[in-house]
Amino acid sequence: MGKPHLHRIQNFLKLAKSHLKPYLRYLILGGTFLFIAKAFLTHWREVANIQIRAESFPLLAIALGVTLLSLIFVGWVWMLILREFRQPVSAAWAIQVFLKTNIAKYLPGNIWHFWGRILEAKKAGIFPKAATLSVLLEPLLMASAGVLIGLICFDKFNWFWRIVGFAAILTAIHPRILNPIVLFVERLKLSKNNGENSKAEEAADQLNFTTESNSNIAKKTFPVKSRRQINLPIKRYPLVPLIGQMCFIGLRGCGFLLTVTALTPVNFSNIPNLFGAFCLAFVVGLVVPGAPGGMGVFEATAIALLSDRFSTGIILSAVALYRIISILADVSGAVLAKLDRQRDRRSQKRRI
Repeated sequence: MGKPHLHRIQNFLKLAKSHLKPYLRYLILGGTFLFIAKAFLTHWREVANIQIRAESFPLLAIALGVTLLSLIFVGWVWMLILREFRQPVSAAWAIQVFLKTNIAKYLPGNIWHFWGRILEAKKAGIFPKAATLSVLLEPLLMASAGVLIGLICFDKFNWFWRIVGFAAILTAIHPRILNPIVLFVERLKLSKNNGENSKAEEAADQLNFTTESNSNIAKKTFPVKSRRQINLPIKRYPLVPLIGQMCFIGLRGCGFLLTVTALTPVNFSNIPNLFGAFCLAFVVGLVVPGAPGGMGVFEATAIALLSDRFSTGIILSAVALYRIISILADVSGAVLAKLDRQRDRRSQKRRI
């Protein structure tokens, strides 16, 4: 009698999960936006009294440029990750693909930018398993880098927890621990039926994830031996990609710092806390499911971490402005990638 009851309980849990999972995203988004709306209604007078000075516009323009630069840089880091899987692609191809697909992170589901990169990589001749593992490893290293910087800069952590956190993260990304995690996640992704995969690929194709010129760039610059059977899991500690992701988070943090400075003077002593809080909020927005592009989650976390150090009105205005800057940077990156692709096509026609 015990086994039938256990079987019924398992079936009930599976059924409940399948029915509740679609609503989890709306619950998370609703909760975060409710928190932000409450903060705005409480402090709307402070927000209304904030004025953007004429000298603030150059700072906001620099923040936009730094944020766009961070996207170009993280595209280069993705190239490093692919090379960790012995897939030598060119930096120009990796950056172009990253910029073109990154805008899709704002679509519902928050997976289409990953699908776009996988499809682009496959069409460029990259080993399919390496393509999948690279897009799984990239956010893991990004989250690890953000937490590391947050532990360094945010002063609410004492030295004991900083040391414990550092040790835990640096141990977790060791190949002996990281490989089973990445391969397990990959098996979960690939366990979906072929119908779901084909629908995702069709949707990604509709998002204009074409690769005619990109494939040529990748193949002409670095021929990829995709048919060779190779052992894909990471062989060495991913120190260089981790440092690259820390630099990316640092650039994003500089953009946020410039945005806050455009609204109010910032004391030098407050810069580490601003930087650390941004990194932690960025990671929360990255890992929490159901929030496309971390929208809402990043803002709510930043407000919660910084409201005791800065005026809530200032933080509300800063996170709103930085969200606009981030979206503009993503759109600008996609436009630059498209222009670069058109330039490649014209140059190919001239050669013919």
